[in-house]
Amino acid sequence: MTEVVVDGKTLSYDDVVAVARHSAHVALADEVLPRLERERAVVDDVVDHQVPTYGLTTGLGTRSSYALPRDELELFSVRTVRGRANAVGDPLPASVVRAALLARVNGIAGGGSGVRPEIPRLLIDMLNSRLHPVIPEVGSIGASDLCQMAHVGLVVIGEGSAEVGGEVVDGATALRRAGLTPAELGPKDGHVLCSASPLAAGQGALALHEAAAVLTLAQAVTALTYEGFRANTSPLGARVLGLRPAPGQSRAAGELLALLDGGELGDPRHARRVQDPVSLRCAAQVHGALHATLDFADDALAPELNGSGDNPVILAGTGEILSSGNFHTPALALAFDTLALALTQIASISAERMRRLLDPSVSGLPANLSPYGPERSGFAPLVKTAQALVAEIRMLSAPVSTDSRHGADAVEDDSTNAALGARRLTPMLTHLRQLLAVEAVVAAQAVDLAAPSVLGRGPDVLHRAIRKVVPRLDDDRPHGVDVETVNRDILGSDDVRRTLRALVEGSS
Repeated sequence: MTEVVVDGKTLSYDDVVAVARHSAHVALADEVLPRLERERAVVDDVVDHQVPTYGLTTGLGTRSSYALPRDELELFSVRTVRGRANAVGDPLPASVVRAALLARVNGIAGGGSGVRPEIPRLLIDMLNSRLHPVIPEVGSIGASDLCQMAHVGLVVIGEGSAEVGGEVVDGATALRRAGLTPAELGPKDGHVLCSASPLAAGQGALALHEAAAVLTLAQAVTALTYEGFRANTSPLGARVLGLRPAPGQSRAAGELLALLDGGELGDPRHARRVQDPVSLRCAAQVHGALHATLDFADDALAPELNGSGDNPVILAGTGEILSSGNFHTPALALAFDTLALALTQIASISAERMRRLLDPSVSGLPANLSPYGPERSGFAPLVKTAQALVAEIRMLSAPVSTDSRHGADAVEDDSTNAALGARRLTPMLTHLRQLLAVEAVVAAQAVDLAAPSVLGRGPDVLHRAIRKVVPRLDDDRPHGVDVETVNRDILGSDDVRRTLRALVEGSS
C-alpha cells in the first residue's frame, strides 16, 4: 500500500483515486501540525478577548450580528453540526466519502481554518481505519457542502451513522470499533467540519480522473472504427489542422495517429473514400474539445482541491481573522457543466459512427455487419441501445450552475450547485463507457469483415482483447451481454487502459 502525504498544496487526482480505492494510507506532512497550532492560537486569542468574529464569537448566516455568550461557544460548535446535518437520499458510495474526507483534510492542512489539530488527525484516522460516515447524496447547493459534510461532523462527535467493517452502525459504535475516540469540539470546529466544498472537489477529482481515461478509450475505439471503415486520415494531418488550430484538436489528432501507427491507414491513400462522414472526419475536433475542457476543469478544480474554502480565514502571520468568499465555486460549477456538455458530444458521435458502420451504402460492408445479409438482424437492434444511452447522457448534461437558488435570506443570496455538477458526471461517464463498448463490439465485427492486412497498434490491442471475450457475430444472438463484457473486462481494465495510454502518450 502506498502513502499519500497531505500537505495542503500538492494533492493530485491520482492521490484522491488511490485513497478512494483503499490503496493508499494517509499521513499529514510534518509541517502541517505546527501550522495548525499557530492558527489555533489566533482563534483562542479572539475567543479570550471576545472580538466580534463571524461564526466564532457570533452566529452564522442571518444570525451573524448575534454575539454568542462565551460559555456557549463549544456547544455552539456542536449545534452547528447537528443543525446542518439535513441531507437526504441514498448514501453516497464509500469511494466518494473517502474522496471528500481527503479533500477536507487537505484543505485544512493548507491553512486558514483555525481548527483544533485533533480534528484533521481524527479524520485521517477514520480514513485509515476505513470508517466512512454515511452522507446522503442530496443536500448541497454549492455554498459550501454544509448540509452533507455536517453528517461527517456528527460521526466526529460520536453521533450520526457510519459504515465500518461492512456494517452501518451509529457513530459512537463505529469509532469504538475502529479504536477511535469522539472529538470534543471547541469554538469554530463545528463550522470547519461543515465548511468548504470537499464533496465537489473530491467527487470532481474522481470524475476528472475517469473522464481523462474515458477520453483515451474513446480515441482507441474510434481508431478501431477507422480500421473497420477504412477511414481517410488526411483530416488528422498537421498541415490541415494548422490552418485552424482549434483547442485540443491537434493533440487529439496526434493521439489517433499514434494509435493507428503500424497499420495501413496512416497513409491516406489506403482510405476507401475521399471524404468520410463528419462523425469520423471530425473526431479530432470533438475529442480535442474534451481535451480543452479537461484543461479548463483542471484549472478550476486544482485550487479547490489544494486551497482553503473556509470563512472566515485565519492568518497566523498577522494574527488576523478575515471574512472570505473562498467557499464560492462558480468557476468549478461552470467547468463541471462544460465537461458534461463535452461528454455529450463524445457520446453523440460515437453512436453515429456505429450507425455508419451498419449502413452498407456508406461502409461498403454487409448490411448491419451480418455475414448472412438482410435476412439477419445483425447489429441493427443495437442502434436502439446506443440511442437510449445517448438520451440518458444528454438528459444529465443540462447545466446546473444557472439554477436559481439561495440559502440564508438577505445574506446567502447566491450559490453554484457545484456538488451536484460533480455528482451527475459519474452516471454520465458510466453510460458513456457503455456506449463506447457498443461501438467497440460493432467495430470489431467491421474489422473482421473488412479484413485489413495489418492493424494499427491501438486497434490491434482492442481487437485482440475483444475477441478473447466476445466471438465474432455469425448468426443473430443477444448483444447486451457482449457489450457489458467488453465494458467491464476491457474498457474497465486497468491493464488495457495503461497500454492504450502508453500508445497515445507516444504522440506527445
